[in-house]
Amino acid sequence: MATVVRLTRLGRKKKPFYRIVVTDSRKRRDGGFIETIGYYNPLKDENNIKVDSERLAYWKSVGAKLSDRVAQITSK
Repeated sequence: MATVVRLTRLGRKKKPFYRIVVTDSRKRRDGGFIETIGYYNPLKDENNIKVDSERLAYWKSVGAKLSDRVAQITSK
């Protein structure tokens, strides 16, 4: 099973809110997931991202790939 760390969308129309989740790469974007490790709110100016860095490091160590967007926002 190939795992990936990616965003899943929540929120209303024109008001997006994303969870950072670990999931099987074959699942749909908003399908089932293994674990939630944080969130990202692009509409807030401050404190718009929260990630459990220990869990992110764990999943990377066992071979999970980061999506392009998650890699970009976690590097800030």
